[in-house]
Amino acid sequence: MAVELPIASDGRGYSGKITSIVILSCMVAATGGIIFGYDIGISGGVTSMVPFLEKFFPDVYTKMKQDTKISNYCKFDSQLLTTFTSSLYIAGLISSFFASSVTRAFGRKPSILVGGAAFLIGAALGGAALNIYMLILGRVMLGVGIGFANQSVPLYLSEMAPPRYRGALNIGFQLCVGIGVLSANLINFGTEKLKSGWGWRISLAMAAVPASMLTLGSLFLPETPNSIIQHSKDHHKAKLMLQRIRGTNDVQPELEDLIEASHISNSIKHPFKNILQRKYRPQLVMAIAIPFFQQFTGINVISFYAPILFLTIGLGESASLLSAVVTGVVGTTSTFISMLIVDKVGRRVLFISGGIQMLVSQVIIGSIMAVQLGDHGDISKKYAYLILILICIYVAGFAWSWGPLGWLVPSEIFPLEIRSAAQSITVAVNFLFTFIVAQTFLSMLCHFKSGTFFFFGGWVVMMTVFVYLLLPETKNLPIEQMDRVWKEHFFWKKIVGDKS
Repeated sequence: MAVELPIASDGRGYSGKITSIVILSCMVAATGGIIFGYDIGISGGVTSMVPFLEKFFPDVYTKMKQDTKISNYCKFDSQLLTTFTSSLYIAGLISSFFASSVTRAFGRKPSILVGGAAFLIGAALGGAALNIYMLILGRVMLGVGIGFANQSVPLYLSEMAPPRYRGALNIGFQLCVGIGVLSANLINFGTEKLKSGWGWRISLAMAAVPASMLTLGSLFLPETPNSIIQHSKDHHKAKLMLQRIRGTNDVQPELEDLIEASHISNSIKHPFKNILQRKYRPQLVMAIAIPFFQQFTGINVISFYAPILFLTIGLGESASLLSAVVTGVVGTTSTFISMLIVDKVGRRVLFISGGIQMLVSQVIIGSIMAVQLGDHGDISKKYAYLILILICIYVAGFAWSWGPLGWLVPSEIFPLEIRSAAQSITVAVNFLFTFIVAQTFLSMLCHFKSGTFFFFGGWVVMMTVFVYLLLPETKNLPIEQMDRVWKEHFFWKKIVGDKS
């Protein structure tokens, strides 16, 4: 059964419409984004809860509540506290390379299943943690789940979606990340009020809900036609699946492109070595640069530590958690807007406009904090709420640009023969710099103070210029014909050649 959208022809005669099986499959797969977002959002909330700090980080609790001589910017500076947040991402970094082998050898579906199972184990360990070691082990298992899910889910979404709607369906992953962050902030706001002191346990254990959805749902996911051809070489089965997900019998041009890409892919024995070839230089640069820049927008300063940041500028514990909810609502709404317009206005317009929006808000936030917030005492409520509004503007800019497009663009530009390896590089770079930012931010805030926002603003300038000069537009172009954009680009054609 197909959803009645017009049949579209893409590339060299591709036909198809958005079918119900594509929508349902992508909804299940994108649940991995909910878990990713939940794990991002939950850590900042629980690390601002008094019972959690008293049990696992008593030194931080003492500095926060009792030591008035410590700078506002330094009260949460603890390497052990940041290890709780960042351990998830170093585990994700390492596991993403194992995920590449699983995805290439067995397909996208098994990787998603492994990711869901690891999430379940991590949620159970976190909710039942008796000491710091058990707590961090739970975060490590969550990181393994994210390593597998983030490696396989964006590929799955890009391969299932018709080229005309690939951007919107792929951004469903980032929309789910936003929903996960918002859900975590809402749960933290509610559990913080529990008198039992176990609110943080409930917050950590609730990750099991979306993890169960992903694990069980992945059992019923169909494999992508790309993966069927690559692994079983059953062209008839792949054609039937392609007809099923496109809602039309006219799939021969797309099938032929998939078969050709599979022949090339299967001839590659060492994909990580192969990606170093000159003809893949643009894709390799994007696989590294885009996730690097995505992390140096500074978004995880907000995602991980929003409640702590709001505590720093003088809001109370409950008000800080509520403010994090507000930013979560803004982020989710903005990502949905991006999903609606990305295939119409294109990737470059969103990247550049979002970058300008983030830069302006970061500069103003840093300026207000430099002038109004000293090392001791509180900022006035008027300025505290002005900062909250500016942070919402910043989050909106990220959520319709670098947030979703940081995952969409890499997943759609890689040829099949290097796709698993390149996606692993993208995920690994993302996790490496997420780990670095998460591990260093509280120390950075202590030493740079308000200059932290100018630091990230400088990177936003660089990444916006990078997109303007070096990233070609990729909207509506079939994945298997994506190499043409590099051969037509003023800079990359000098490297890969300009022959058709």
